[in-house]
Amino acid sequence: MTVLLVALGAALGAPLRYLTDRAVRARTDSVFPWGTFTVNITGSALLGFLIALPAGGAVMAAAGTGFCGALTTYSTFGYETLRLAEDGDRAYAVLNAAAGIIAGLGAAYCGMALAQALAI
Repeated sequence: MTVLLVALGAALGAPLRYLTDRAVRARTDSVFPWGTFTVNITGSALLGFLIALPAGGAVMAAAGTGFCGALTTYSTFGYETLRLAEDGDRAYAVLNAAAGIIAGLGAAYCGMALAQALAI
């Protein structure tokens, strides 16, 4: 049953990642990978929120592992960072790496803090 919940969450998260990435890219004129940055920060905030809730294993399997796991993408983050460096955009590569990690951790913390505030 858990595997099916993860698959269901992933079936929703992966297309949302793709559509969000495309929508953000269509609205920006930059070599910086704003689409991947957006989904990674959003997914980090949502996962932080979910972790702080007294949710059961089924919710974490579907929403945490499945949805957030498919929505966010470390592999694309790594690829795009290397691509920026190889294309000579080293400042953007460093910015992407630093901002992605710092903003992701900050978003997860904010998600946890929001869930804790709402639980009061």
